[in-house]
Amino acid sequence: MTTTATAPAVEAPPRYSWNLVPAAIVALSAFLMFGLQREAVAFPVLAIGIALGFLLDRDLGRSLLLIGLGITPIGLISVAADIRWSHYFLVAGVLTIAVLVPYLLDRFVFRRHVIRFPLRSGRHWTLAERVYMFSVLGLAWLIMPFYFINSGTYLNWPAPREPSELARLFVGVNAVGLWDELFFICGVFTLLRRHFPIWQANLLQAVIFVSFLWELGYTSWGPFLTFPFALVQGYLFARTRSLPYVLCTHLVFDCVLWLILVYAHNPGWIPRIFWY
Repeated sequence: MTTTATAPAVEAPPRYSWNLVPAAIVALSAFLMFGLQREAVAFPVLAIGIALGFLLDRDLGRSLLLIGLGITPIGLISVAADIRWSHYFLVAGVLTIAVLVPYLLDRFVFRRHVIRFPLRSGRHWTLAERVYMFSVLGLAWLIMPFYFINSGTYLNWPAPREPSELARLFVGVNAVGLWDELFFICGVFTLLRRHFPIWQANLLQAVIFVSFLWELGYTSWGPFLTFPFALVQGYLFARTRSLPYVLCTHLVFDCVLWLILVYAHNPGWIPRIFWY
């Protein structure tokens, strides 16, 4: 695992280019795959996007291929929240493959080493970044209970009844949060940044990220929350070049999510800690 944020220098990408077309097609395939669950349409669309990427720019084609190799195994299973042991290990294995295969191919086959997991950025977090880190807890407490309970979205997660189920739900929720940052931010976003300005790469990764979260359970008006969240995570990673920083902000939300799920499914189990 990479410990610093140093990456090979590349030319600044053009502000606009035809390369956006195949990248947008790949993002569309993720929306079809996860958001609409139309896999029979999504996989051909994904193949078209990758092929067009190779036609326009071989290096872009490689990046889109890596993204495609990451989302393809996920599209072959259901990632809907489920804490049964069989599904637990199936999803864990597939998500691990989705991160490792693109990383290993990029580093050892394409020999680019674009995908990195920077543990040290070489800079200290600014005061604003530290303040935001603490404010995340307040934002999660204010917004998330209203969304999950008012919309009924918490029902997309299983009701934990036994200690083992509570533990599996906690580990699962946070493990997926960890994976989100490894795959969507360190993987998809970083690959797209090689070819596009940050804002374009961020929008594209957010479409893929939010589509996945929809299938995971963030339905109803969830995208109005998850899309800004995905954009902010991409921006923070581009600014801080720190995996630990974006992980901390994400896992704060996930810990609050776990409390909400326990609170909503099992009234009276924990004190009334949420305003809604």
